[in-house]
Amino acid sequence: MPLGLRGKKKDKAKETSKLVESEAAPAPRGEPAPAPVASQLQFHAQLAHGSATGRVQGFSSARELYDRIAAAFGIDPAQIMFCTLNTHKADMDKLLGAQIGLEDFIFAHLKGQRKEVEILKTDNMLGLTITDNGVGCAFIKRIKEGSLMDQNKMVCVGDHIQAINGKNVSDRRHYEVAKMLKDLEKGRMFKLELIEPKKAFEMLEPRSKGGTLPEAKISRGRETLRLRTKGPATVEETPTEVEEKAIKKVDELLETYMGIRDIELAATMVEAGRDKKNPDEFAVALDETLGDFAFPDEFVFDVWGAIGDAKQGRL
Repeated sequence: MPLGLRGKKKDKAKETSKLVESEAAPAPRGEPAPAPVASQLQFHAQLAHGSATGRVQGFSSARELYDRIAAAFGIDPAQIMFCTLNTHKADMDKLLGAQIGLEDFIFAHLKGQRKEVEILKTDNMLGLTITDNGVGCAFIKRIKEGSLMDQNKMVCVGDHIQAINGKNVSDRRHYEVAKMLKDLEKGRMFKLELIEPKKAFEMLEPRSKGGTLPEAKISRGRETLRLRTKGPATVEETPTEVEEKAIKKVDELLETYMGIRDIELAATMVEAGRDKKNPDEFAVALDETLGDFAFPDEFVFDVWGAIGDAKQGRL
């Protein structure tokens, strides 16, 4: 168990050509080409239910990306639920998170049909894993097979949770929504107001349980555009194999402790622990960057252990 952690001061579509263009001048012969500037990068994008191809550039965060996509297609940014990379399907293994491969094709999934479901909470565990798009749209990333929610076929992976028992949660982060669902009283009925992703008729498919974590990919290109909540976006190398293993393990811990999945959050936590020497230093770093989450000490200690296990080749 950690000691004193909280005593510290809290200070492609199928036919894809080159998708990135840079305005930087070519390097002189014999010299390496300069690294691309994030603001100059261009990405191809489409609406997942069908559209012409647009180009987006000049963004440093998920919110700015959604603004650029909305401007390219003449829509309200609030209509964008989430984005996937290199597939129009609501594939939870291909969600756009903190990193975009420099040759990734972006598909934006818009809000579609609204629906209401009433459910009797007969089990403390609903079987839902929640994530969000970073700008106040929490949605269902996974439904555990055989769980209470799996029995209601109107509830699907990709559905945005708009309201719980009439209380609007559209502006709540995923961990807040997950806690509200967990705190619902057992033995009582509750109502969910959901919005499913918009689909073209030819794309309608059977309900999915959501992707399995071992198949998930953090990014696709050798370099990625890293979106940050604070500061400008940067072009970075793809996470190493060790970092990817640590990120996946931390993502599993997030589901165990908080009922959420969030590759972006997991990557940020692994990054925070990159140069830390002990769990106390790591706890302080998390408080500085992710203080709003108020992670419990035992969770922080387990995350620190996962990072250490990955570095030692035990994952």
